[in-house]
Amino acid sequence: MDWRLPQPGRPRPDPVPATSAAEARRGLPIELVDQAAIPGGGTLRLLKCGTEFSIQFGDEELMGSRDHRSEQALASLTHQRLGGGDGDILIGGLGMGFTLGAALAAWTQESSFVVAELVPSVVTWARGPLAHLSGVHLADPRVSLKLIDVHDEISAARNRYDAILLDVDNGPEGFIKLENDRLYCNWGLREAHAALRPGGVLAIWSAFPDPDFVERLERAGFEVDETLVPAFADAVDDWHRLLFAAKPN
Repeated sequence: MDWRLPQPGRPRPDPVPATSAAEARRGLPIELVDQAAIPGGGTLRLLKCGTEFSIQFGDEELMGSRDHRSEQALASLTHQRLGGGDGDILIGGLGMGFTLGAALAAWTQESSFVVAELVPSVVTWARGPLAHLSGVHLADPRVSLKLIDVHDEISAARNRYDAILLDVDNGPEGFIKLENDRLYCNWGLREAHAALRPGGVLAIWSAFPDPDFVERLERAGFEVDETLVPAFADAVDDWHRLLFAAKPN
């Protein structure tokens, strides 16, 4: 679907008919539900078309309500790599709550979850127009929500977390804000390594390959595994990448 809003004097492009469901949606208007300033600069927009939602930064979609299997796999596959059981989990970026929901379903009732979200309006959306997607997850007593840069939460932690799940950019570079490069640079990865308990996993969602980043992870002391997940149902050539970086025991 082309989620661009119509411009003055220019007709809105038709949505891309990727599936039969998309065909049924052709002609539905795209609504701007809300927009939010990002601390440090930039704007997020929440768009709606029919029953679907999209959060965008500029012309780039950060996440959508239709295809979210890779966001869920970020949590479920991390749990598998840890061998199941309980744990203390840090999730960077609330988004639409798909990673959080999958984490709550995977880990035990004795587990705890800290969600670090930078943009207050994203939390407002989660409890408002997106409540049907993420509101129930935020109400889970295992969840602590912090309005904080996830980098700051990582920097303050030492041997605290069993897993750190990062889905704050479109990959391992500062897309939402340049300061996010701190998460993916050499010293940022060393901080993540220190924040994890032995055997813990740093999991990062990415829309693109980055061999140099994999090398940085390895230099920081991680054992790295990369998994490809279809970007959407029936995808053939469109993949998202999940990077799982394990801290040795």
